[in-house]
Amino acid sequence: MRAAQIFLFFSGECLRLAGEKTPSVRPGIDIEITREPIGVVGMITPWNFPIAIPAWKTAPALAYGNCVVLKPAELVPAMAHAMADIINRAGAPPGVFNLVMGRGSVVGQAMLEHKDIAAISFTGSVATGRHIAAACVASNPMKKVQLEMGGKNPMIVLDDADLNVAADCAVNSAFFSTGQRCTASSRLIVTQGIHDRFVDAVTHRMRALVVDDALKPGTQIGPVVDESQLKQDMSYIQIGKDEGARLVAGGGRLNRDNPGFYLAPALFTEANNKMRIASEEIFGPVAAVIPARNYDEALELANDTEFGLTAGICTSSLKYASHFKRNAEAGMVMVNLATAGVDYHVPFGGRKGSSYGPREQGRYAQEFYTIVKTAYAFDLNDPYVPKPT
Repeated sequence: MRAAQIFLFFSGECLRLAGEKTPSVRPGIDIEITREPIGVVGMITPWNFPIAIPAWKTAPALAYGNCVVLKPAELVPAMAHAMADIINRAGAPPGVFNLVMGRGSVVGQAMLEHKDIAAISFTGSVATGRHIAAACVASNPMKKVQLEMGGKNPMIVLDDADLNVAADCAVNSAFFSTGQRCTASSRLIVTQGIHDRFVDAVTHRMRALVVDDALKPGTQIGPVVDESQLKQDMSYIQIGKDEGARLVAGGGRLNRDNPGFYLAPALFTEANNKMRIASEEIFGPVAAVIPARNYDEALELANDTEFGLTAGICTSSLKYASHFKRNAEAGMVMVNLATAGVDYHVPFGGRKGSSYGPREQGRYAQEFYTIVKTAYAFDLNDPYVPKPT
């Protein structure tokens, strides 16, 4: 549904890509400012949103007149193939949308080094993003690069928060989508007055979560994507214990009727920002509660990270909500909401180590997929304007 909404939105952008017409400081000269396509865009997408992310890269690229070469993650080729089939049946001319399959180290690397690809849009890990940026510069310093990478997103819960709202936001932010989204709040920064009640409310909700086959009715949290990711999640859970954090809920492997890599969502307390579970992206259903004395300390802890994708706050104070919106070092800020970028018509992206280049989605996508041209014209037929010498 989200992929369809994205394509519908950008079908409208085909008609809304307006330019500007303005007079020059010189008499008789008109200036037109227009946007043109940048050419062939290479897209390298991850496994966690296997059709939404390819859609929000492909739709604006096509709407603004570019050609596309899409390489999906090896784990999810079928979704990209389905989208390619839909685009083909919709009547896209041959060669406008192209799907390539294969390993990132082979197919992806060829895209990075190809001199006829004008731009690369990537969503994935920080390490891969840094490699992509370096490879693009080496092959063609003029190649545009757009990177959406990791997050270690904070959610602040203040003493004046609505407890039910805060607990629901935390569970959604940290554990839904099996924690396998870059916008997940894996750091829950909680002030002292509400700390114990908040932990109790979250653990109560966690016990009621249904972890099972994602296609089974009633399931709220599906399996971890594969064995390698499960091992990484379990490794971080052990790291958290070794670092001195207290595991208060979940963290164990689960068995279900259908085979899969099921993991009970894990919640740690007594954590701090220096711990690896509170500073490194786990990309699984693992969250750490970090205590704070007051709002000022909570804000300092929230910004104390190399990432800056999303940040949330739960409070009934307009003062603190307004201050947080302006001072959180993140590209997207939520107040009394889960930290998830749901709306497709507004810009998506972060700061610091989370993102590089122009924003994705919404009308801001034109900044990456187009290039600005300024054209001057002298009116030779205007008798009242002296001819240029």
